[in-house]
Amino acid sequence: MKTTQEYFAHYEAIAAVSGQMLVAARGGEWSELKALQGTYRELVDRLKEVDTGSDLDETARARKLDLVKKILADDAAIRDLTSPSLARLSALFTVNSPARVLKKMIGLR
Repeated sequence: MKTTQEYFAHYEAIAAVSGQMLVAARGGEWSELKALQGTYRELVDRLKEVDTGSDLDETARARKLDLVKKILADDAAIRDLTSPSLARLSALFTVNSPARVLKKMIGLR
């Protein structure tokens, strides 16, 4: 069990790597992205080791939420860049009903 300071340093490290991954994806640097994914995976796997096991106060919870939101936003942006067809399909589902999208995909009217 680590201190709260070490706990947040770990989350900040994950957020920093996710930001680097997004930069690599935007630049089309796929080998760099792959290398960073390994680092990211290792950091995420070690989260349980650095978990303080204690309740966070309101300020700490807000800080953690901000970090997690940034990590998830980076992840979503990376997925959009690496899988643009999935992003287009997702956009279709938000505008149309899923049944209508499927009918269009298989050529039904």
